[in-house]
Amino acid sequence: MLETASTDTLADRFTRACAAAVARLPWGLNRFVAPTFLGFALINSFTFAVDLALLTLCRSGLGLPLWLSITVGYLCAFGLAFVLNRTFNFHSHAPVGKQAAVYVVVVIINYLAFILGVGTGLTALGLDYRLSRLLAGACEAVYMYSALRWVVFRR
Repeated sequence: MLETASTDTLADRFTRACAAAVARLPWGLNRFVAPTFLGFALINSFTFAVDLALLTLCRSGLGLPLWLSITVGYLCAFGLAFVLNRTFNFHSHAPVGKQAAVYVVVVIINYLAFILGVGTGLTALGLDYRLSRLLAGACEAVYMYSALRWVVFRR
């Protein structure tokens, strides 16, 4: 049970807001959508925007190679996503070292398969690198939520 309002943390309020939003979903969707999924979507939408901003800055602003631009944006975003999901979404109190190690493995798989594989593959087929990154991000979202919920931050 969450603590009283006097000892309420920002993480507690975030969790309650996600649960309240999911409870109001129409057509019985609240039976299928977990509050942690909404929290993941909110947090990772923010960190994905950070990723895209850094990608654009590195590629279009600084003229860095695509693979390096993708990597810089992704590394910054994945670190931020870990901290925010651990704290606000999954309220994990497990030892951070083991979770971080598992998360790194999950991220490496994600990076190779979706970020570089799908992202650069679609760009090589002629799609704009930003659109390619958006499509790769959709694949990434399904994989990452599943991995975070059932592997990295499992109870």
